[in-house]
Amino acid sequence: MSGEAAGGAGSAPALDLERLSRWLDASGLPGAGESLSLRFVSGGASNEIFELRRGDARMALRRPPRRIPSGRNETMLREYRVLSALRDTDVPHPRVLAGCDDPDVMDGACFYVMEFVDGWSPMSMGDSWPAPFDRDLDARRGLAFELVDAIAALGQVDWRGVELEGFGRPEGFLERQVDRWLAHLERARFREIPGLDAAADWLRRNTPASFTPGILHGDYQFANVMFRHGAPARLAAVVDWEMSTVGDPLLDLAWVLMGWPDPGEDVGQSYVDYEGMPTRAELVSRYAERSPLPVERMDYYVVLARFKMACVLEAQYARYVRGAADNEKIAAFGDVVLDMAGRAAELARSAPRQT
Repeated sequence: MSGEAAGGAGSAPALDLERLSRWLDASGLPGAGESLSLRFVSGGASNEIFELRRGDARMALRRPPRRIPSGRNETMLREYRVLSALRDTDVPHPRVLAGCDDPDVMDGACFYVMEFVDGWSPMSMGDSWPAPFDRDLDARRGLAFELVDAIAALGQVDWRGVELEGFGRPEGFLERQVDRWLAHLERARFREIPGLDAAADWLRRNTPASFTPGILHGDYQFANVMFRHGAPARLAAVVDWEMSTVGDPLLDLAWVLMGWPDPGEDVGQSYVDYEGMPTRAELVSRYAERSPLPVERMDYYVVLARFKMACVLEAQYARYVRGAADNEKIAAFGDVVLDMAGRAAELARSAPRQT
């Protein structure tokens, strides 16, 4: 057994395989006594995924990036908790096997191990879909409907019944959103963001008086799901739960809609091809067919989603500008922030008054 393995030139930290293997054995995970091999899968802009193999066992390990931001270890453990809670639900997700809350096992990082999902991610496809979704537009529509169906199911999970009391604070969730994300941004703000204040003012004036609490993924989009191979479209797992909480599930639907183009609309640079995809109205209708939650006020939720996205990405972009983050992908966030804030303000100006 090699003493350590790196995940690619400059892309991932070296991991002590002997120490990790001992932890896997102590946690009762498959492959005890077999040689452990490790492959770096992805780093993304925040956390890292490794494939683990021991004999016939194939697993995945998720941990924070090399430079561990404040609070990220706690986020790892929250991800592990929500995925454990979803074990017996019909929400597609990777089954977690064990979590580690001892940062000494992996050089200061908390982490968890889950089943390795046999599927594909839209983020790994470049600028095209895999066959048959590259040519069959009817099959491609199914990807979008599967995307919506998963959050419709997630929002209906009995979060108290799966022991997620205290996982979030649903009381006053919507009322807190503007100040919550502005405070997140203010710790890193270094430039003006046109449209952000206008969107914030509109959101404060148009906050719904009530909502039905449920589990919220928090960053729901094609980038954070995996599909099974081949047609018809089948969603294999929702991944990357670092922003999950108990709040208003309609915000997940808005996260899908906030950058979704209707036919003929220019989306600029995108990581997926939207040709042949359903319209925004079709997605909302699909959600309404599968969820009892009201969808009449989606303008509010889309403005909130764009506002939140701008604040979250700007905080990460500020870390990159200061040299506190070393992932080059974050450099692109600067323009995305300005676009999201501008589009939030534009929709707020054009939306009918919310009641």
